[in-house]
Amino acid sequence: MARIQRFDHVGITVADLDTATEFFVGLGLEVEGTRMVVEGEFLDTVIGIPGSRTEVVMLRPPDGGTRLELSSFVRPGHEPGSPAAMATELGLRNVAFEVDDLQATVDRLATHGYGLVGGVGEYEGFWRMAYVRGPEGIIVSLAERIG
Repeated sequence: MARIQRFDHVGITVADLDTATEFFVGLGLEVEGTRMVVEGEFLDTVIGIPGSRTEVVMLRPPDGGTRLELSSFVRPGHEPGSPAAMATELGLRNVAFEVDDLQATVDRLATHGYGLVGGVGEYEGFWRMAYVRGPEGIIVSLAERIG
């Protein structure tokens, strides 16, 4: 039986690729390779939309783990999402990262206009965690190991 080999990446479609890239690089992800344009038969076949063109930036965490793909469609234009979606809305709701200092990270993001969705919570003395609403409404879960 065919099986999954590894978790490769999570893809997020954004309207403003520069702002989204800057946000995640600011969290500590690193750009992998170069920003690229993808179009042609491969993309048309995979996503099922003829004549598509997208720009893609691949980001990786410092530990080399699962990557984050940011893409912005040039053709066709992007469809607006729900930038105020809450955690209970169906679909991919957050992307999560472990940080070394949750409060400092939250404070730094706030200076750039990215605020908490709720508050900072503590889970059984092991984790401190918060949701931050990033660019285009992306919920970013930040967790600090405390126990």
